[in-house]
Amino acid sequence: MLIKEKVNQAKGLLKAFDVDCWVTFTRESAINGDPVLTFLVGAPVTWHSAFVITKTGRTLAIVGKYDQITVQETGAYDEVIGYVEGVKEPFQSFMKEVNPSTIAINYSEDSEICDGLTHGMYLTLKSMLDEIGMADRLLSAERIVSALRERKSQTELNAIAQAISHTQDIFALVTEFIVPGKTEKEIAAFMLAQVKKRGLDTAWDSDVCPSVFTGPETAEAHYAPTDRPVERGQILNMDFGVKVDGYCSDMQRTFYVMETGQDRVPADVQKGFDTIVAAIEQSRLAMKPGVIGLDVDTLSRDVLAKNGYEPFPHGLGHQVGRYAHDGTALLGPAWEKYAKKPFKPLEPNMVFTLEPRLTVPNRGVATIEEMVVVTDQGAEYLSDPQKELILIR
Repeated sequence: MLIKEKVNQAKGLLKAFDVDCWVTFTRESAINGDPVLTFLVGAPVTWHSAFVITKTGRTLAIVGKYDQITVQETGAYDEVIGYVEGVKEPFQSFMKEVNPSTIAINYSEDSEICDGLTHGMYLTLKSMLDEIGMADRLLSAERIVSALRERKSQTELNAIAQAISHTQDIFALVTEFIVPGKTEKEIAAFMLAQVKKRGLDTAWDSDVCPSVFTGPETAEAHYAPTDRPVERGQILNMDFGVKVDGYCSDMQRTFYVMETGQDRVPADVQKGFDTIVAAIEQSRLAMKPGVIGLDVDTLSRDVLAKNGYEPFPHGLGHQVGRYAHDGTALLGPAWEKYAKKPFKPLEPNMVFTLEPRLTVPNRGVATIEEMVVVTDQGAEYLSDPQKELILIR
């Protein structure tokens, strides 16, 4: 159902962007598949395969003979050709019939989700089009692929909401499990057992999902849990998400481990946490269609600076979809590594994280990662926002 839904969405995008034809060209996709294939076919394809969508609404898939029935069963294509000897003849025949003046293909200098066409396959495709006089009609499909991934349907939003619900439940359960002396590895193992019990997968590699960091001088992000024990008087934070029907959650929560006899959170920890909460909320309120991600990221950094904290060394937030990091538009600074992503305007139904962070000296890292969806008027929380430190006694 989702594939048919997204192929129909793609037809509208070609019309909106005034692009005559979009071609996704791949082979042995289980090894080196295009990221957009999950929206076009429900299983890996083997031989050279072309998925063609036109501005007029015609759709064609040309695949190897043994992949034909799988593609037909999606119900997304007007015609599915299963070839034996080669893809060239049926592909060239169709292209000559529709004679597009513009042909979008999946390459991009700025966005990894739109750059699925390998160089070798580009050369093959260009050669086939050159033989029929169409090689000079190629352009990047970045706008089409970005919009297809970023503009979430209700089906996609429902799956993300379920993933968030499971994530929040597991955070609540692990809160009861954590006590001083438990190690990062033990905490992660407890959470992974809960994921398995629910028949789910983690949103990214389970070696680093969840990531668990306790106290100061940790790797801070993207690192496996260690044998380091939870200690009193320190901050504990976790980065965690799961997948439901192929769609991810990505959330972080911050805990404080109370000292024996301590009846209130230390001022330095509370200030750091409150600053993060304020940065997230003010950023969310600034989000609406047409705003660029750079401006939202800048606002969050201003909140930290006004409270005496250094800027965080990453973007404020990324999009989430079939991957934890998914989408072109980014809430981020104008840094070389982010290329043009921070300058893309926000659109309704984009799903973003908001995840500023700061260091509380000798305590650890305070960070929260919430998930929001852009609406016609602004942005709404998909996650239940953490407004108070989670206390471990």
